[in-house]
Amino acid sequence: MFTGIIEGLGTIKRLSMKGTDAVLEIEAGIEMADVRLGDSIAVNGACLTVTAKNQNIFHADVSAETLDKTNLKQMHPGSKVNLEKSLRVGGYLGGHFVLGHVDGTGRILSKTQKSGSVIFAIQTDEALARYIVEKGSVAIDGISLTINKVENGRFYANIIPHTAEKTTLLVKKEGDLVNIETDILGKYVEKLLQSPRGIDNNFLEKHGFK
Repeated sequence: MFTGIIEGLGTIKRLSMKGTDAVLEIEAGIEMADVRLGDSIAVNGACLTVTAKNQNIFHADVSAETLDKTNLKQMHPGSKVNLEKSLRVGGYLGGHFVLGHVDGTGRILSKTQKSGSVIFAIQTDEALARYIVEKGSVAIDGISLTINKVENGRFYANIIPHTAEKTTLLVKKEGDLVNIETDILGKYVEKLLQSPRGIDNNFLEKHGFK
């Protein structure tokens, strides 16, 4: 579990393919003293397990499924990635609950300067767009953001200067792919509505809604 508040950037040292899977070697720009083997770190929003560690460099296995669903397959030596260690009990929840289970990718259509901020327009396919709602939350490359507006299969998010400077969004270009994790709440609601029992007046009254 993560919050979408990026702790720092990492630099890809190596991406080694192992069949259809891969191993990432990352130089972490965050404090790693408290990280143990088996701990989780979100890399561009994808929850990965630390399998080896040497000071500030760690290795993580990446499954074929994760490669297929994320932009990690495009990483090369020197690529920058957003890093966040998993949420600790008692820690601050400054963003929203992010699982680190990336749903797919979106493409940056435009970056528009507005005062000190930048408005990103991101295109997604219908499978993801259905869970993206105005004023809702979304994780873009692991960054917790609020959705300003949704229209025609794209959504807009306002990036303040602090977020741009502390994440990879500062160097993202039009046409780049970004990882998208939608809010889990919408998926659960959809699942309940599609269940054989469904949700009707009888169900609501039985559970105290009148």
